[in-house]
Amino acid sequence: MVLALSCTATAQVAILQIRVIEGEGAVHAPGSRSTRPLTVEVTDETGKPVEGAAVSFHLPEEGPGGVFTNGMRTEVAVTDRHGYASVHGLQLNRAPGPFQIRIVASKEQARAGMVSSQYIAEPGNGAGPGGHPATAGSSHGYRKWIVVALLAGGGAAAGILVAGKSGAAPAPAAPVAPSVPPTPTPTVSLTIGAPTITVGHP
Repeated sequence: MVLALSCTATAQVAILQIRVIEGEGAVHAPGSRSTRPLTVEVTDETGKPVEGAAVSFHLPEEGPGGVFTNGMRTEVAVTDRHGYASVHGLQLNRAPGPFQIRIVASKEQARAGMVSSQYIAEPGNGAGPGGHPATAGSSHGYRKWIVVALLAGGGAAAGILVAGKSGAAPAPAAPVAPSVPPTPTPTVSLTIGAPTITVGHP
């Protein structure tokens, strides 16, 4: 009698692939708690979802970043039957700027890793470039420059300076024709002397 035994071997995952499907490139307010999850999908080399893979999320140790709901900078989630794993409720710190969350998926001997780019926005203080308050327009400095330049021209610029202070745009000064003295008419003198007649002898 021959007894045949059948043995079913569980196929091992050779290669893991991981990608972010939600939450990539999120911009967070300083000190806020994220209401949008960061979700990844883990698949094998054929694109089939991998269930039961451990996915770890790692925040930076310093600079822009924060902590997970467990109060730590590392959180671990397990993929479901669709190959999805998520972290929720990221608490951001108040350091503005970009940061990256390192993500590593592993199952058996297979591993895969990637990074997700995130950003903490600058505080909304209405500051313009360089930290200076933004102005409604940039023409004020230009008008001031024109007024200063015209002051160097003499008394005619005084009226333009007053118009600039009242808020009106300085009107160009009307050209003034230079005063030209009349050209004197030359005097012509004519002198006629007595005629002289000379008669010769034949």
